[in-house]
Amino acid sequence: MSLSYANKLFGVVFMIGLLNSCKNDSTDIGKVIRKEDLSIEIAQDVIMLYSDSADVKVRIISPTLKRYKDGGETYDEFPDGLLVEFLDENGHVGSWLKADYAVRREVENKIFAQNNVELYNKQKDELFTDELIWDEANEEVYTSKIVKINRPSIGDTSMGIGLRADQEFTRFELTKNFSGIKNIDNFKEGLDK
Repeated sequence: MSLSYANKLFGVVFMIGLLNSCKNDSTDIGKVIRKEDLSIEIAQDVIMLYSDSADVKVRIISPTLKRYKDGGETYDEFPDGLLVEFLDENGHVGSWLKADYAVRREVENKIFAQNNVELYNKQKDELFTDELIWDEANEEVYTSKIVKINRPSIGDTSMGIGLRADQEFTRFELTKNFSGIKNIDNFKEGLDK
C-alpha cells in the first residue's frame, strides 16, 4: 500500500469519525439554548392602558417592555423603567409611580417596582423607596422597605419601614414610623448594624 493511499484512507476514516461525533442530542441543545430566549417578545416606546367599564383607569408608559412566556405563565419586564399614571374619574392623573426597573406578574396581578421608586399625588405629596409593589386588584401599593414621605401641604416629612397605601396615595400607613430623623443615610447606616 502506498503512502498517499494510506493518507487518503486515513483522511476518509477521520472525516467519518468526525461526522459521527457531531450529533446533537435535544437535551444537549436545551442546555445551550435557554427556554427564556425562545419565548420573549420585545416592544419599544410602550403605552399600556387599563380600563374598567370602558373608562381608562391606569396608563403605563415605558421605553422598553420584554414579555416572557414561561409555560402557562406570562410576565413583563420593564428593564429601562416605567411610569404608571393612575387616572381619576375625569381621566386626569391623580397620582403616578416612577421606577428605574419593574416586573409585572400577570398571574398575581402585581407590578414589582424597584430602584429609585417614587410615588406622587396631585397634592404634591411624594414617597421615595427602593421597592414598591402595586396590587392591581386591590388598587393599593405596599412595601417592607425603608420609605421617606414628604407632604408639603401639611409641612411634614415621615420616614419609616414598611408602608401600605391606596394607589391614589391619599391614605397611607407606615408599619414602623421614625419621626424626627433628619438624615436618611444615617438612618440606613443604623439599620445595617
